[in-house]
Amino acid sequence: MFIAFEGGEGAGKSSRALALAERLRAAGREVVLTHEPGDTRIGRQVRHLVLDPSSAGLDAWAEALLYAADRAEHVSSVVRPALDRGAVVLTDRYVDSSLAYQGVGRGLGVDAVAAVSAFATGDLVPDLTVVPDVPK
Repeated sequence: MFIAFEGGEGAGKSSRALALAERLRAAGREVVLTHEPGDTRIGRQVRHLVLDPSSAGLDAWAEALLYAADRAEHVSSVVRPALDRGAVVLTDRYVDSSLAYQGVGRGLGVDAVAAVSAFATGDLVPDLTVVPDVPK
């Protein structure tokens, strides 16, 4: 099973994912708790590049493609191998974050960013996406 936790900063994604991981592990399941961007060696470099203040003004498509590259590496080196061996994978952020931040926030369009993300992930979609409902 593949579960993504999505939402804004401070919404409780990491806390909820950790709590679920602990419950599943207590029930005897193998759980891989991961996050995007930056949970691989390449991903950490991408995250640093995108978030570095010297990258201010980065082209919106360049940003989206860097996040897609991180996601491709993340899926191929962490997510798919874990799913293939029967583990439950819980990720803090996945494609919906790119749809929100680059598709809507950066004005690239949800459909275009979804297509890039589908290519990067080999069409891997979560079995469940959890979006915490937090007060505004």
